[in-house]
Amino acid sequence: MYESHFGLQEAPFALTPNTRYFLRAPSHGDALELLLVALRQREGFIKISGEVGTGKTLLCRLLLNELEQQAHTAYIPNPCLTPETLYEAVAEELGVDPAGCANNHQVLKAINERLIGHAMERRPVVLVIDEAQAMPEDTIEALRLLTNLETESMRLLQVVLFGQPELDALLQKPSLRQLNQRITFHYRLAPLDRQSVAQYLRHRLAQAGYNGADLFTPGALRLIARASGGIPRLVNILAHKSLLAAWGRGDRLVQKSHALQAIRDTESVRPPGLIARWL
Repeated sequence: MYESHFGLQEAPFALTPNTRYFLRAPSHGDALELLLVALRQREGFIKISGEVGTGKTLLCRLLLNELEQQAHTAYIPNPCLTPETLYEAVAEELGVDPAGCANNHQVLKAINERLIGHAMERRPVVLVIDEAQAMPEDTIEALRLLTNLETESMRLLQVVLFGQPELDALLQKPSLRQLNQRITFHYRLAPLDRQSVAQYLRHRLAQAGYNGADLFTPGALRLIARASGGIPRLVNILAHKSLLAAWGRGDRLVQKSHALQAIRDTESVRPPGLIARWL
């Protein structure tokens, strides 16, 4: 499409999470540091929450990459499971065949044995759960019971929960207070501010092979930052559509008019104040 027109090697604003495009903006960089420090300290539960599109899945994948050489990781991307299925999924991630177990007790016993084996090798085990707000209450309780597997001197399993703000509300329920009390570190991802949006666009363009002057004019940057609210996914959508608009007109720079066209074409953004009146 517009890649060759702007001197790009690939599309810079794809919505598929790609760790190569991760920008250590203040909030996201702090979240990653907190995760790594808390896991080194062998904390039991860590929770990262954020609005839709703030980059939780990308941060989750980056964490898994960082831990690849340091720990054994188990990853569950869709935790809308029954307690029994959760145990089977964890077992499979740890290399245990649940088909050879007659009941949940045997599955938990096999998981415990595998966790002890990793502990003897001094290799921590980290369970990472994405979209954790989708977990049913009884499955969350099953997860808490799973973390009871520990020795007198160490935790056998650490858990990192990534979820939308609904997860925070869910864990405030009295019935889940035992798990909520075990969460020792929590971080809420913040949207990008205007300066970070500009850095974000430059970073993604550079990763896609662009090495020229700023492709987005200051006016276009301001509009994209305001209309997206700093949500990275919305920034991607607006930037992509702005580039399309500029390419369609044969322009080499993304101007305010191109950003306005992108905003007008995107139902998921709410143009604030003056932008709305312009549209």
